[in-house]
Amino acid sequence: MSAALLIFAAMVLQVSLVNRLLGAYAPDFVLLTILTLAALRGPTAGAVIGFCGGLAYDLLPPASHTLGQYALLLCALGFVAGRFGENAPMLTVAIFAVIAPGLAAGIGALLGNPGVTWTVLGTAWPRAALCDLVAAPAVVWLLSGRYRQRRRGRTGSHGTRPTTGWGRGMA
Repeated sequence: MSAALLIFAAMVLQVSLVNRLLGAYAPDFVLLTILTLAALRGPTAGAVIGFCGGLAYDLLPPASHTLGQYALLLCALGFVAGRFGENAPMLTVAIFAVIAPGLAAGIGALLGNPGVTWTVLGTAWPRAALCDLVAAPAVVWLLSGRYRQRRRGRTGSHGTRPTTGWGRGMA
């Protein structure tokens, strides 16, 4: 599956099912999908996936924040997750799943979002980080299994990779 299709599926799942069933205790599957894809595909693809996924996330209802806020955040996180995720994608996704809600709130505060206060940050960030941390292993396991299966299909008969440009780092 392509990255765009996976992110679209995560967005539909997030808005239609997860947010309605779990409310304030819903993990952010869009964030986890973007971080996992970035960790598996490298820094350049991670930045592109993060920007495009973040821009789509900015438009996802109910959008009550500044347009481009998540595009900026997820582009930067996608690049860094792609940079460090090659050796330990699970650890990388877990670390950034904890950091991302606080960074999102911080960027919102910098952009003048009146709903971001220290009280809100102190209660919402730990809850969001914990929910993302609990769901991260399942998302990484699922997407890394699909990624390995896809990469196995591209190897030659002797187990070597072909010399095409479809390797790591391509979105």
